[in-house]
Amino acid sequence: MTDLQSVMVILIGVITFIIVFFYWKYAWERRKMPPGPFPLPIVGNFLQTQIEGLVPSLTKMAKKFGPIYTIYFGTRPVVVLTGYQIVKEALLEMGDVFLHRGSLPMIEHIFKHAGLALINGESWTQLRHFSLLTLRGFGMGKKSLEEPIQMEARHLVDHFKSLNGQAVDSSPIVICASSNIISKLLMGTRFDYNDKMWMSTLADSRNAFHIVSSTWGQLYDIFPGLMQYLPGPHRKTSLLLKSLKNFVEESVRTHQKTLDPACPRDYIDCFLIRMNQEEKNISTAFHVTNLIETVFDMFLGGAETTAITIYFGLLILIKYPEIQDKVHEEIDQVIGQEREPQADDRNLMPYTNALLHEIQRYTDVFPMGVIRSTTRDVTFHGYNIPKDTDVLPMLTTVLNDPSQFETPEKFNIKHFLDENGKFKKNNGFMPFSAGKRACIAESLVRLQLFIFFTVLLQKFTLKSIIDPNDLDISPTESGLENLPPSHKIIFMDRF
Repeated sequence: MTDLQSVMVILIGVITFIIVFFYWKYAWERRKMPPGPFPLPIVGNFLQTQIEGLVPSLTKMAKKFGPIYTIYFGTRPVVVLTGYQIVKEALLEMGDVFLHRGSLPMIEHIFKHAGLALINGESWTQLRHFSLLTLRGFGMGKKSLEEPIQMEARHLVDHFKSLNGQAVDSSPIVICASSNIISKLLMGTRFDYNDKMWMSTLADSRNAFHIVSSTWGQLYDIFPGLMQYLPGPHRKTSLLLKSLKNFVEESVRTHQKTLDPACPRDYIDCFLIRMNQEEKNISTAFHVTNLIETVFDMFLGGAETTAITIYFGLLILIKYPEIQDKVHEEIDQVIGQEREPQADDRNLMPYTNALLHEIQRYTDVFPMGVIRSTTRDVTFHGYNIPKDTDVLPMLTTVLNDPSQFETPEKFNIKHFLDENGKFKKNNGFMPFSAGKRACIAESLVRLQLFIFFTVLLQKFTLKSIIDPNDLDISPTESGLENLPPSHKIIFMDRF
């Protein structure tokens, strides 16, 4: 046998051993776990999820393997939960078991493994409790937050009036307006729509989200050790978010220099006060890294996802002008033109309230939710799921569950209206997720959506520059987020 033949025999033997070991390990891990598609070595089920796209593929697999199944992201097993009943049981009835944050390599890379969104255990419990109390102290969930949202809505109206009926891509302005609400709470700052540097920072952040939601972002989550060295758009995310991160860091430094413990101005001030109180506690969650990453995360989440929902909603309104007519009628009857919309009006406007719920359901901004992991070994619906197993609650399958929504594939306001035209709740409405790890700013987002939409429709009729029947409002990306297409809108004065 020649040296070359010997090398080939050894190489074949090594490859065979790797394959046999992989499938032995796979079979051992899967012996009592939920069923799922057969994975390939190294890449797992990645190729199967790219045929129709990640979200449609994961949704379709539930029809074959059942509402609970296992998929492999590379070599990492992930249990996928689908449908209202299964997701509700996991997140609400067994919330403490499915409480931890799962593996998010791309997000962890951006947020340096710190901040409220990523940490677990007692540190997370303390930080979430503190954040909820602090944001409520500054008005979140209370009527006192109504005024700054109304003020921002007035700025939006003034901006669109200045266009004099000119068609415009409103998404950059909507993102800035949305960012101003959360920025005021976190950092005490508001930005003008003409601030070119800030608008550029927001545009970069939006582009970073596009990458995270793309195939490149999915590849990074599956092969983080490899992708961090390979060229591609995924290498740009940290650079695109650098100016925003720098702004947050500079804001923290400025707050440290001007802090008055007797008179906290915003979330950062309150966090700094808590840091000073716990400076001798070496295991505290209240340190500057968690502060920066928590503010960074809450700002991105509060600004970006809310803006996406608003912009999707505007596109829906120009595609279905008959819906606008009904909202205009309800606004004229309940509010009129002489005063600004208020939070209390929401209960008197069932059609508008139902519209906003259906916009959130239909646009499905976070289709996969945010990945969780198990805090202990658990038996769930007869399957054994080991501790620290990643679990993916597919919120899109809840928001589109036919057991909860009559026509889930269609935009249908009647999903939230009863036979008498009164607003009705729907248990399948979970755009903010559910349980202890649900979106911390849900009440803020709901109030912001109501005031922004009612103020804009009080003053304007929104029109498309093309035939509404030809308007495609399907997402351009569907991964971590559903991202809206770009269309120009005409804001015409109603009076």
